[in-house]
Amino acid sequence: MNAVAESNEQLSQYLLRMGDNCLILSQRLCGWTGHGPTLEDDLALSNVALDLLGQARLWLDYASSLHPTKRSEDALAYWRDAHEFRNLLLLEQPNGNFADTQVRQFFFDSWHFLVLTALSNSTDEKVAAISTKALKEVDYHVRRSSHWMLRLGGGTELSRSKLILALEQHWNYVGELFEMDELEQEMHACGIGCDLGALHAEWLAYVNDVLGKVELALPSRTPFQSGGKRGKHGEHLLSMLMEMQYLQRVHPGAQW
Repeated sequence: MNAVAESNEQLSQYLLRMGDNCLILSQRLCGWTGHGPTLEDDLALSNVALDLLGQARLWLDYASSLHPTKRSEDALAYWRDAHEFRNLLLLEQPNGNFADTQVRQFFFDSWHFLVLTALSNSTDEKVAAISTKALKEVDYHVRRSSHWMLRLGGGTELSRSKLILALEQHWNYVGELFEMDELEQEMHACGIGCDLGALHAEWLAYVNDVLGKVELALPSRTPFQSGGKRGKHGEHLLSMLMEMQYLQRVHPGAQW
């Protein structure tokens, strides 16, 4: 593999991480369509899912253009197996109850906003452009999920207890958000990516500030679940992909 091909492969893998994060979370949020606690929230979750799907398409389209065989964005979404996906483990966790979904969203949104802000200054023009465009949508996402932390934490005894349990359960996965493996380090070194580790303090301060307004605190233990960025996933992603990819695999090449 020559230097250009190797560089393209590294960038493609980096883009897959960004695209898969958006794609998998979008698919999860679609599970709430028709089941939201109110019509307004039902529509809001669907709109967030559509925002993320649009972002996924941009990242995957760019990634596909760098692939030696020029795989389409649809091929990347529907014809990869679970071990080929590079999304964070946090995002493939089941929807659970409404508090579970909102905590997952809050942890991700507050991280996603910081990452896109950093990537908007990427030396890669396409990465910077996609990040800048997506940032306008994610600004709303993080405000919305932060608002739900306050509503659930300051609501009824039941909503508060469910929120506390959701924070406990999803905390195990947040460490992966800030891991800097070899690929992340390489992308940061060449100015394309960002230093995830450097974002941790700002993320933690923001999350603690929001939760502190309803007198809640994050778990004190160290998060320990990771591997999604390297293709190590569990049964949750596998079962979701079976549903998401079913039509395309039963009727390959079909068009509306």
